[in-house]
Amino acid sequence: MTDSHESSAQVEIAFVVNGEPRAVRAYPMERLLDVLRHQLQLTGAKEGCGEGECGSCSVLMDGDLVNSCLVPVLQAEGSSVVTIEGFAAGETLHILQEAFLECGGAQCGICTPGMILAAFHLLNGKPEPTVAEIREGLSGNLCRCTGYTQIVEAVAEAARRRTAA
Repeated sequence: MTDSHESSAQVEIAFVVNGEPRAVRAYPMERLLDVLRHQLQLTGAKEGCGEGECGSCSVLMDGDLVNSCLVPVLQAEGSSVVTIEGFAAGETLHILQEAFLECGGAQCGICTPGMILAAFHLLNGKPEPTVAEIREGLSGNLCRCTGYTQIVEAVAEAARRRTAA
């Protein structure tokens, strides 16, 4: 039997975030969301529901879309994590970010980072998705502002631009 204090000690966790090797000291079961926001000052992932239902905290972990509010930071050890902050190349926005702005898909901003990451994940698997596939691909992300029409249009526009490039 282990001592309860010993099992809750902070440990060093190394992983790559937005292309940069990072190491943090954290409790193994601390949420990845909290480590990203508080230790690494990457505040793009938002605390929405804290239960994995809204998608506001979505990040890519080894290419998979995950709710960072449900991931213990220890699971990130040795992995590659991409947040919305890793999308723009300097001053140049990612094609999805541009499309969200141009199509009015970004409203209050709470859901937008998660929506963009979900759209990126979708487009990597389906470069030319139908509207139904876009809706399905974004189904784990909730928005209170737009009614989804402008978000779906933004993803479709980004898909068109990607295939035209």
